[in-house]
Amino acid sequence: MIRMKYGFIGVGNMGGAILRGLLHAGALNPEDVMVAGRTPERSAEQAQDFGVRAAGSRAELTASCDVIFVGVEPGTFPEILPEIAENLTQDKLLISMAAGITLDRIEETLGTDAKIIRIMPNTPAGVGEIMVSVSRNGNVSDAEVQSIVNLLSSIGKASEVPEELIHAVIGVSGSSPAYTYMYIQGLAEAGEKAGMSASDARMFAAQAVLGAAKLVLSADRDLEEMIDSVCTPGGTTCEAVNFLREHGFREIVRDGAAAAIRKSEAMSGGEKD
Repeated sequence: MIRMKYGFIGVGNMGGAILRGLLHAGALNPEDVMVAGRTPERSAEQAQDFGVRAAGSRAELTASCDVIFVGVEPGTFPEILPEIAENLTQDKLLISMAAGITLDRIEETLGTDAKIIRIMPNTPAGVGEIMVSVSRNGNVSDAEVQSIVNLLSSIGKASEVPEELIHAVIGVSGSSPAYTYMYIQGLAEAGEKAGMSASDARMFAAQAVLGAAKLVLSADRDLEEMIDSVCTPGGTTCEAVNFLREHGFREIVRDGAAAAIRKSEAMSGGEKD
């Protein structure tokens, strides 16, 4: 079996979390990974940080690697794509994680024969609990997209979705860790107010959210049924659930996610990706 070479252009918050997670999980061999920063000096620093190889330039990285992850800000794409276009031959696969940059827009620079995958990950990649969507253009084969799904699944969960659903993915999982932190923050504040230490309140709240999420993933049960299964009539859980329902808790969360979806659509220039 041929060993693939993987390149990472941009290893900031998201790209770095994915690379670190893949290395920690043993999904990538450090010898098979190359990084490229803004300058050769920055590339060397990043390579030392991750324990991988440094590229002298983005063009060199593209020429040397089979799969190229691009994890830079959307505004940097017009600068980077022309630099790598010449060396991005038809046997190579480009993976973009930029919000608002469609497959069509990338093809405009790289050519309609380029193999391109667009992913929408979230920050829990760094702790092996990523949720990431995988969308491809027409040049990527079933085997190639499955290989990327399998690779990313080593640090959480990955699923192929049509590109037009990427806005929904952003609202539901790409941006939602932030909303979840707000929920944990609220629980922890209630614990502190009732006398718990800040560290204990944070731990109890976060572990409860983690456990509840694992239960949802482990059982194909209706969520309303799961809510009811925890509620004892006249008990403490029912008291809280009834209060939250009366104040539109679920609707607020739903509308917040919808706001993220609308913003994603606007960032794409109103296009349906």
